[in-house]
Amino acid sequence: MNISSTILSGYQVLEDVNYLIDKTQKVLLVTDKNIVSLPVAAKFIRHIQQIAQDVTIINDVPPEPSNHDVEALLSRLPHQDFDLVIGLGGGSVLDVTKLLSVLAIQGSSANLQQLLSGEKPVKRCRSILVPTTAGTGSEATPNAILAIPEKNTKVGIISAVLLPDYVFLVPELTTSMPAHIAASTGIDALCHLIECFTSNIANPVSDNYALTGLAKLLVNIETVVKQPENLAARLEMLWASYYGGAAIAHSGTHLVHAMSYPLGGKYHIPHGVANAILLAPCMRFIQKVASEKLAVVYALLPTADLSLTDEQKAEALVDYFYSLVNGLGLPTTLNQLNIPDSDLPYLVDAALNVQRLMKNVPRTVSREDVTAIYQSLY
Repeated sequence: MNISSTILSGYQVLEDVNYLIDKTQKVLLVTDKNIVSLPVAAKFIRHIQQIAQDVTIINDVPPEPSNHDVEALLSRLPHQDFDLVIGLGGGSVLDVTKLLSVLAIQGSSANLQQLLSGEKPVKRCRSILVPTTAGTGSEATPNAILAIPEKNTKVGIISAVLLPDYVFLVPELTTSMPAHIAASTGIDALCHLIECFTSNIANPVSDNYALTGLAKLLVNIETVVKQPENLAARLEMLWASYYGGAAIAHSGTHLVHAMSYPLGGKYHIPHGVANAILLAPCMRFIQKVASEKLAVVYALLPTADLSLTDEQKAEALVDYFYSLVNGLGLPTTLNQLNIPDSDLPYLVDAALNVQRLMKNVPRTVSREDVTAIYQSLY
């Protein structure tokens, strides 16, 4: 899949948006309540309003948005013939922005229900995505993920048409993230990178993105949690997140994400937290069949012992994942999330139903395997 987005990155790079907006354009800016309170974000929004004469703002995208949330947002728009859509926020905001770039234009070829049923969009208006977290990589993926409450799960709408024209990677926008958000979104990016690298559909292009991102992430993830004002580390994490999204566009995640979807769909567990709980157990499950690749990733750690065998390096990497999640203060059990073990049958059924991702696991996965992984988290 060709990613043709233009990327602008660095401190104060938002000022370059001047060159991308014509004052006669109808602009839709999408964000959420947390972002609009940030001084840097508020300044950017005011700047957009000064450049363009017609600016509509959606500032209440909910976390883990559902199909109903998107329909509600669409119904509130004063018109649906925008020239430019700008998304400013985390993964939920960016996913909604991508969908609105397709749905909020004149002559839209499909409604949301048709997209959820598998119909592919054929056009969108121009779009700019500005991530404020370093985790989802949504700005680099052809995916938009929505919760479907009636089915207690999530569904991915996937099309290259959703990829944006421009991406801004702005480190100062991420400094206000609380430590637990920086940790969970960082682990989300780590899951994207390591899953795409070990997926059975991995290829040289996705491997290149994954390894480049992992080299940045493994050196910086703990720094951004402990030193929120470290702009150099923040920018490296934004790039790691972007590379994770690019890896998804050319490969695909697998077991961690398949098993985390039910946690978000039914219990509304933040996506990064759900992935964090599952990261090490799922990597342990594929360890034997993916030892060579896991050994390559282990070698990227600053403290790596390169004298170990590949099998020992793979073992050490999984151990590191356990200690990393614990050290970042993220939950490590389903008990901590108040998910009763009586719900185990539902979790197993729902995870196995995510065949889009399960088929990417580099070894055969049985019902008993999925059950055992979930059970290990109690």
